[in-house]
Amino acid sequence: MKIFSYLYEVCIKLAKHRNAPIFLCVNSFIESIFWPIPPDVMLAPMCLAKPKRALHFAALTTVFSVVGAICGYYLGYFIYDPYIADFIEWLNYTDAMQTVRSWYTQEYGILMIFIGAFTPVPYKVIAVTSGLVAAESMASTGSVGMITILNFVLVSLVGRGMRFFLEAGIIMWGGERMEKALRRYVDAIGWACIILVAIYIVYKLAIG
Repeated sequence: MKIFSYLYEVCIKLAKHRNAPIFLCVNSFIESIFWPIPPDVMLAPMCLAKPKRALHFAALTTVFSVVGAICGYYLGYFIYDPYIADFIEWLNYTDAMQTVRSWYTQEYGILMIFIGAFTPVPYKVIAVTSGLVAAESMASTGSVGMITILNFVLVSLVGRGMRFFLEAGIIMWGGERMEKALRRYVDAIGWACIILVAIYIVYKLAIG
């Protein structure tokens, strides 16, 4: 059974419902913790249907996505092992989280938060990993270093805001044609950003 395809179609239908803003907020919140369907799935058709409210929808998506990520951060900080670890494994995100952790240092932690907030990298993985790394740092050094909850929230607001307001603005400007193009190329754009960041990190390590 293609459950994720089914959930994707359900979200598309909810975007046309009269209570769509509520569903958008709920989807944005839970996606940052465990839900597999990104907020863009609802945000794009809602902006297309009501372009004059597109920026309002983008603001709702940004705020509730970050609030959900705060919950993810504290789940990683306080109860990652064993409860969240088992859940991450059940979601098939174990490899993704190990990859993120291998890049996640105090020096590049802020950059990783931005990557998760702006690109197709699962934001929930970044949120939980941020809390986990902060807890590990606190246990070993007595300080969370750069990965404080305040830094996490501020960088998340910037990254999520850039992503969702950019989407809303493009759809307001280009209508249905741009919505289709955005859906087609959003992953490619996101991965291109990740590659550029990876090149920058490798360069910094090489000259360091």
